[in-house]
Amino acid sequence: MRAAHRQLHLDWSLLARSAQSPEGLAALMDGQVREDSGAATKSRPLLQQGLIAGSTTPAPASTTSWPRPGGRAGARLVIVLDEDYPANLRMIGNLPPLLFYRGELDPCDARSIAVVGTRQASEDGLRRAARMARELVEHDVVIASGLAKGVDAAAHQATLTAGGRTFAVMATGIAAPIHPAENRPLAKAILASGGALVSQFWPTSPPAKYTFPRRNVVTSGTTLGSVVIEVSSTPGAKMQARLAAEHGKLVFLIRSLADAQPWAKKMVDEDRAILVTQSSDITERLARAADIQRAGQQRQQLALAGL
Repeated sequence: MRAAHRQLHLDWSLLARSAQSPEGLAALMDGQVREDSGAATKSRPLLQQGLIAGSTTPAPASTTSWPRPGGRAGARLVIVLDEDYPANLRMIGNLPPLLFYRGELDPCDARSIAVVGTRQASEDGLRRAARMARELVEHDVVIASGLAKGVDAAAHQATLTAGGRTFAVMATGIAAPIHPAENRPLAKAILASGGALVSQFWPTSPPAKYTFPRRNVVTSGTTLGSVVIEVSSTPGAKMQARLAAEHGKLVFLIRSLADAQPWAKKMVDEDRAILVTQSSDITERLARAADIQRAGQQRQQLALAGL
């Protein structure tokens, strides 16, 4: 099935949703999908073709030898059936069935916030991102971002400087060269600090136009919410806010952004986002990591029970 997905572009989220119950997993292995949706209708013949093709391909000697590109990079694999699959990510409908990662996943990642914004950040934007990350770290919040230049890099670096935990959701495969190249030292520092790099893409995948919005889905999904610091003409940070709202996550928009961007003001006015004037506007709304982890485990147990 892994080979089938790579070759035939099966819907990631459909596989992940279906595989979480014994009946759904059995159906997938038989080339069927129990879900009644457009994605299921489109994917069913592709799944069947992939299973036929896979039956003629020798299986690897062991699963540990399977993604050799990732293995050479020191990457590991977590799938949606594993207990250590990120608890927050399990809560969204368009979750990926697997993640490659380097470094360490930690249950405390459940109490995380994505600090995101434009690559073309102003000096004020960089300062605001760094200050927000530092203040959240003081309240035991894990900082997530996308390892891009600008706001992302400022948030990651400030977290490391403050002695906090951060993980980066990548728009490339875990074994591909770090993008952008200027953030390679930052990626090494994240790993050295005990943090993690995670990716839903095949280990050697380079950056592509489609990988960035998919990265945003996972950045939103793995966190309790997203705080948007600053945006530009590119849609990435605005997309992150929209995705977080669609996922039922908390959306935080700082006042300077809401004052400058009509879409941001509209989200606040419609109660789809929370206006942030200080970090306590965020921390007062966050649950404990243990409670989030427990909710994720309960959701997995219900799925496995077929409920």
